[in-house]
Amino acid sequence: MTDIPNPSGLLEECFRYMVLGIVQGLTEFLPISSTAHLKVLPMIAGWEDPGVSETAVLQLGSILAVITYFKNDLQSVLKGISLAFKNGQWREKDARLGIAIFAGTIPILIAGMSIKLFWPNFENSFLRSIPSIATISIFMAILLAIAEKGGSQTKDISKISGKDGLYIGLGQLFALIPGVSRSGITLTTALLCGWQRQDAARFSFLIGIPAISLAGLAELKNSFADQLQITNNVLPLIIGILSALVVSWIVIDWLLHYLQKHSLRIFVFYRLLFGFTLLIWWLLKAPN
Repeated sequence: MTDIPNPSGLLEECFRYMVLGIVQGLTEFLPISSTAHLKVLPMIAGWEDPGVSETAVLQLGSILAVITYFKNDLQSVLKGISLAFKNGQWREKDARLGIAIFAGTIPILIAGMSIKLFWPNFENSFLRSIPSIATISIFMAILLAIAEKGGSQTKDISKISGKDGLYIGLGQLFALIPGVSRSGITLTTALLCGWQRQDAARFSFLIGIPAISLAGLAELKNSFADQLQITNNVLPLIIGILSALVVSWIVIDWLLHYLQKHSLRIFVFYRLLFGFTLLIWWLLKAPN
């Protein structure tokens, strides 16, 4: 990495991270894949690929937004778990929600640690290439359309069980593949299991808190160290996290209200457009 000795270099890094944070906030909770957009945008803008490490740290802003937005829900879950340990009330709604979040987190943690240990070059694998991201985006659009059309949408979050959390968690582990979208695959899985759209989205937000938090915290030290090497200043990274926090909060609130009256069809169309546009762009840019 090259040093940036002048103030203009620091300003450029601050602007870059602000844009990346906004993109992270816009795409983390919509079913369109934040990883894909954070991979593609820098490529189009001529910036360096933020990579897995910086992307994970930017996600901390999104997680802070979820924790802030759902603080009452999280407090109820913690209280429910505490009462369950004291009085054995494991069938209470809040305790069951806590169990579901825990059960749903296990698969992605095991898969994430396995990739870290046994696939050290994952960041540069074919799965992070443009044709792979484009193809997966198109496939996920079709899967989301099937879930939207075929799901019964009768189940609400008050009926949740640990088994429901595990099913959705098994879907969530595929979010480790760039282009899948963590919110997209958890929403799709929940809809296929018969959940109502708004409750599927709510649980999608909640189940992401443990895994994304752990991933972001694990990469935080390395990302700050890298940023200090580039600019001798961690301000750009902080700006990225804060911009992701603010935009994520707005998107969460908007999506929950949107899904009360609308389907996910708009995201199906967007993913198809995004995927085919990426494929065409890659084919035109590829050497003969």
